[in-house]
Amino acid sequence: MSEFKSFKDLLIWQKGILLVKTIYTSLESFPKDEIFGLQSQIKRAAVSIPSNIAEGWGRSSTISYIHFLKIARGSLFELETQIIIANELNFISDLKFNEITQIITEESKMLNAFIKSLSK
Repeated sequence: MSEFKSFKDLLIWQKGILLVKTIYTSLESFPKDEIFGLQSQIKRAAVSIPSNIAEGWGRSSTISYIHFLKIARGSLFELETQIIIANELNFISDLKFNEITQIITEESKMLNAFIKSLSK
């Protein structure tokens, strides 16, 4: 991690921020009665991903950082499930669904690789 000056330099954090922005713009089409239901759950899961990457960065050990990266990965899987539900309920278009799932897939691969590299 020494070649990075900040968590903001990490591509996994940057991809997480892109995912959050994509999620927020995609939720505009949700029914208004979902604002405190699935929509809120999706927002929390999405924001949790880059937040845990950043929080782990500030921890004092690699083991602790890996723990937070795994929490971020769990939030990513939670988000993916919620997006599948939203698509099944026709709250988001197939086009937006595909865009989001592509970012989720990329973020998942990046998180897994980073966790693996830190575990060595």
